[in-house]
Amino acid sequence: MPPNTLEVSTRSGVQISSGAFFLKMLNLTHLSEASRIFNRSRYVKKHGVKRYKGNAKNICKQIVNDCWNGRYFQVSSGHFCEFYIRDFGWCVDSLLKLGYKEKVRKTLSYALYIYSNQGLKTTITPKGKAVDTFTYAPDSLAFLIRSLRVLGDKNLIRKYKDFFKKETEKYFDLVLDKETGLVKKDKFFSSIKDEALRKSSLYNNVMTAMLNNELNKLRLWNPFKRYNFKKIIKTNFWTGDYFLDDLSGDKYITGDANVIPFWTEVFDDKRMLKLCINKIQSEGLDKPFPLKYSKKIPKNLNFVNWFVPNYEGNSIWMHIGLMYIKVVKEIYKDKAKGYLKKYTNLIEKYGNFLEIFNPDETPFKSKFYYADEGMLWAANYLCL
Repeated sequence: MPPNTLEVSTRSGVQISSGAFFLKMLNLTHLSEASRIFNRSRYVKKHGVKRYKGNAKNICKQIVNDCWNGRYFQVSSGHFCEFYIRDFGWCVDSLLKLGYKEKVRKTLSYALYIYSNQGLKTTITPKGKAVDTFTYAPDSLAFLIRSLRVLGDKNLIRKYKDFFKKETEKYFDLVLDKETGLVKKDKFFSSIKDEALRKSSLYNNVMTAMLNNELNKLRLWNPFKRYNFKKIIKTNFWTGDYFLDDLSGDKYITGDANVIPFWTEVFDDKRMLKLCINKIQSEGLDKPFPLKYSKKIPKNLNFVNWFVPNYEGNSIWMHIGLMYIKVVKEIYKDKAKGYLKKYTNLIEKYGNFLEIFNPDETPFKSKFYYADEGMLWAANYLCL
């Protein structure tokens, strides 16, 4: 199916073309965010990013503290001042290890209050409105349930048990192909690469597997337990030495598809992990430092790519880079140390933890955008 006619799912269940859908998604909330991002980019291009004092460790500690706004941990102290359950879920283990248990609890309590009244979405705006960026994302429920499990707050789990059941039913009906156990191929769902129009991405299939595991651990209602997701994923995505990005038929190698299965612990086979790491390295996705999503710019990207070309192409993302370093540490400890040293140098060079870099090691920027700063992901650096 051509990219401009790829069907996307909406809450109403109506299927519309991706172009029409994303034009519809340009509502006041997203326009407000776009305006904030553009205004910050103009300021930073003129004045530079905020510089924190101290070494990399001290810089990252200050950043994590600045990401706490009194209600929740926001994605960054820069322009992404919203709550994203995805980014929070990537950092929750580290935040707990760093001693932020009460702030983690308050964040989840706040998010659950909003979600239970407005429905589960990828994002909660500073004004307390739940919205999807850009459409329904399977990892929203997966990371919400996982975050609650690692926090271990039985009161919150008990209080919102009915809400979890409702959202699990929605996920099961909207996302899963009941015959195959795969994420539906004919609908677009948001993911770690929320610009990419992918057919049943590996990432989202891993999110289904992780959700199944987390529901079982918390003994919550679980319609997924009839499926062997690990077997389903391996059968459909494993090539013998790496995981496919999605089920479109493209064979190119991507960073997230070969990190996420192991970072989530859905797969724990060290031989498979070693093969994936070797493939990432031979493809050069870890150069000059980790990690690129891919060597080339994908064809099927949504309208955001018009404003920030190559944002999710061969640019270097620090969040997936930290996930990659964590799994590399299990196989190649010295290699992981080398990566971390590079990160340390970058943090101290800019006096900040930036979001994304160009392949030439400069901060990513376009006419309308400049790499965000003060990322909550710095918590993961501190724990590596």
